[in-house]
Amino acid sequence: MCGIIGVIDRRKEPMDGLRIKKALSQMNERGSGEGAGYAVYGVYPEYKDYYALHVFFNNIHETKDALDATLEQWGRIVHDEEIPTYEQPNLRKTHTPWRYFFKPDKKLMAWSKSPEDDIVTYLVMKINAERKGSLVFSSGKNIGVFKASGWPEDVANFYRIEDYAGYLWLGHNRYPTNTPGWWGGAHPFNLLGWSVVHNGEITSYGTNRRYIESFGYQCTMYTDTEVVAYLIDLLVRKHGLSEELAVKALAPPFWDEIDIMAPRQKMVAKALRLAYGSALMNGPFAIVVANQESMVGFTDRIKLRPLVGGTCGNRVFVSSEEAAIRAMEPDIEHVYMPRAGEPIIGKVIP
Repeated sequence: MCGIIGVIDRRKEPMDGLRIKKALSQMNERGSGEGAGYAVYGVYPEYKDYYALHVFFNNIHETKDALDATLEQWGRIVHDEEIPTYEQPNLRKTHTPWRYFFKPDKKLMAWSKSPEDDIVTYLVMKINAERKGSLVFSSGKNIGVFKASGWPEDVANFYRIEDYAGYLWLGHNRYPTNTPGWWGGAHPFNLLGWSVVHNGEITSYGTNRRYIESFGYQCTMYTDTEVVAYLIDLLVRKHGLSEELAVKALAPPFWDEIDIMAPRQKMVAKALRLAYGSALMNGPFAIVVANQESMVGFTDRIKLRPLVGGTCGNRVFVSSEEAAIRAMEPDIEHVYMPRAGEPIIGKVIP
């Protein structure tokens, strides 16, 4: 189950949220009303040089001061405000969404030589692991995640998603199976510039979680999609793999397929399997990941979950269903179904 969709404009032309709201609602049969969400890139141009931290507060009057104090130990809060929301009859507001625009300050930690991304990653892990009534669910520059427990239309109307614009959008309609439906468990999952939407189940979750936690990441939301976000961050940002190689590490070919590859391809495939055996993801899944420069969709090695690609001009689409793509772009020029493990990639034109 679950419905996923993504679109990137390779020329970075902005799109408002109206079309992705309409497209995601085409896949309501894939959800259960227990979680939906949207991620948009290019949404905060006036604060593009700062980390946009989106936070859920359980009780803002009891928890916000403590979070402010934590952030001010590590950097500067440039601006913060409650994220505007609008009451919906079918959506119960159990958390207060808030956003901070934040910049780490080296003067406050002269002892540290860590890059800013590592500092923000540490803060996100620390805040979410301590569970003091606040949850950071979005932490990238010029990106925002908007999610809640509800149907896609209700979540979109709750945040009035059509008021936001960006050049890359992800959407997700959740059908929870192994974990309960709650605001933090709704997709997209985000860390720094990476956002993930996922349909299916990662049966290798235990192995993948132990592997990613050995690098200092902390998994606090008890869901396999969280692990995917951290694996992508590790392989691409920390280890320097391209998106294409990261996909081949997470969903590699079978050994008998590797055996008949051309020599150079065979060497790369074997190296990835040996180096990243514990990052290999098993189970039925379709995943779309994005950062500020690209969007990548891929499936498990035998494609047990659907994934459809499409192109129209400078825009690349990926979704669980063709109908959702056509709802977003009625004049779609090319629609296709990739093979198992074959990524759909859309990259910003330099």
